[in-house]
Amino acid sequence: MKTDCYCTSLRVAARRASAIYDRALEPVGVNVAQWGLLRRLPPPDAEPITIQALAERAELERSTVARNVRVLVKLGLVEMTTSRDDRRASALRLTENAVAVTAEALPLWRSAQAEIEEILTADSAAELRRLALAL
Repeated sequence: MKTDCYCTSLRVAARRASAIYDRALEPVGVNVAQWGLLRRLPPPDAEPITIQALAERAELERSTVARNVRVLVKLGLVEMTTSRDDRRASALRLTENAVAVTAEALPLWRSAQAEIEEILTADSAAELRRLALAL
């Protein structure tokens, strides 16, 4: 798709990249959005964090994170408790099952990284990351 709109170009590229990661992560039953949240959650033996704190870590809207967290809870990958500081807030941490899934997913994620680098070249992929972070 040819366009002079930066936003449209970035959205198309993001969908294409997401499809590569989703295919790679499919064997462990998570998609790239879920993987991104799992990587930001504390392990089972650590102090849980709130949905709001996770949203801030992931730079996502709280409602988006809450929706994805509900799926991760149903998959048995995230444990939801109440926050120690605020009993009204939900707190989250990985389950033991999630630790195993993330260990299994890591090489799959790395293969998606390598596929992106193969498509773009390693230098161009690094430049893309640098430019994306500049926004």
